[in-house]
Amino acid sequence: MVKYPHNLIIPALPGAPVSPVNPMSDYKVHFRCFRGCPGEYSIYQVIYTCPTCGGLLEVAHDVEALRQRSADEWKALLDSRIGATQWPYGSGVWGKKEWVIPTIDNDNIVSMYEGNSNLFWAERLGKQIDLPDLWVKLCGNSHTGSFKDLGMTVLVSVVKQMMQDGTSVRAVACASTGDTSAALAAYAAAAGIPAVIFLPQGKVSPAQLIQPIANGAHVLALDTDFDGCMEIVKEVTQDDSLYLANSMNSLRVEGQKTVAVEIVQQFDWEVPDWIVIPVGNLGNISALYKGLKLMQELGLIDKLPRLVAAQVEKANPFYLSYRNGFAEKATIQASKTLASAIQIGNPVSYEKAVQAVQETNGLVEQVTEDELANAAAIADNTGMYTCPHTGAALAALFNLRQRGVIQRDERVVVVSTAHGLKFTPFKVGYHEGTLDEVESRFANPPVYLPADAGVVKDTISRKLAL
Repeated sequence: MVKYPHNLIIPALPGAPVSPVNPMSDYKVHFRCFRGCPGEYSIYQVIYTCPTCGGLLEVAHDVEALRQRSADEWKALLDSRIGATQWPYGSGVWGKKEWVIPTIDNDNIVSMYEGNSNLFWAERLGKQIDLPDLWVKLCGNSHTGSFKDLGMTVLVSVVKQMMQDGTSVRAVACASTGDTSAALAAYAAAAGIPAVIFLPQGKVSPAQLIQPIANGAHVLALDTDFDGCMEIVKEVTQDDSLYLANSMNSLRVEGQKTVAVEIVQQFDWEVPDWIVIPVGNLGNISALYKGLKLMQELGLIDKLPRLVAAQVEKANPFYLSYRNGFAEKATIQASKTLASAIQIGNPVSYEKAVQAVQETNGLVEQVTEDELANAAAIADNTGMYTCPHTGAALAALFNLRQRGVIQRDERVVVVSTAHGLKFTPFKVGYHEGTLDEVESRFANPPVYLPADAGVVKDTISRKLAL
């Protein structure tokens, strides 16, 4: 891919002003305490939490400087970059560089041209639940097969610049239920940065386990669950040479928030009524809200969609917190669930997710193993290939539609966070009828027949007559 000079000028869409690709020097960015404690910290500093209160940090942008461009100018500029060949603006993340990390050197960006994923009109599925304006954002159609790529391109790029600038960082590390480790390993490998991965033994799919192994990461399978892995990685990354890449690191939110921008952009800058997303550590719904809020502050949109966080009954701390009005954070020992990537009992991004739900008049819904598995099968029968976590989001949608919370005339987007190919044992188990607590009502096992044309014809006739 061709790289161009940093001062390159590209033409905008007809009627729009010509704008420099490289962000203007006025666009500043820094870490600050999410709870509001005083202090600003460089995003190139090894820091994850507020030194005053211990709470999470967030990446703060100079919104007043960003407002120097009008909403129409931003729309024209962002639209002009879709599919662009100028490095790195064809990426769905870096095409919004001014809103992500405007200060990073383009030469340090590590990108697979992630993002720009399909917003799929789920026409047949929508008809089945009497919801004609149903869409599925297929974030699993990405380099490593999940939406985690959107955040990891940002984090690894910043680490690359930090290392070039001579900081003490020598490697990146994360705890993971599968998708985070795959994304970190791939982007770290592309950057030539060592990666250390902490996985809970026996709690990730074979496809998720092999991804970081294949990309050369140092994979440590610990005899604990994700929450236990998270505690270990937080301890070992107190050494500043090992950089923490989990969602408590707010850099990842900057990349993940672009999925909200993409959704609105793909609707010609119109806002859907609802966005439903499966949640575990809660970074993804926090990122959705941040992207939406920035567009509202810059005048590109004038309302926010209602956000729905979907959890499973076996790993439902955020749902329990929602039920108590967010009076206090609920933590649990998460049980084994088919939706392994959200099998988390102590979510890190809790406070940010509470804001996301409250500020959008959103809600939290929980579903059973049976509901998520059959919802995934129903979607697959309309041409999709859904992961179990997307099944949880679809099941939440089905329940809300059945109860009349979501109305027939509303536009709904379900965020599919990973590709179904990463969860083949889940698919096989469903169609073989071997999943615990699941009645496979739409199982479609193969039919084993002798090599006899007559038997084959009779079988086909019976099948097509059903």
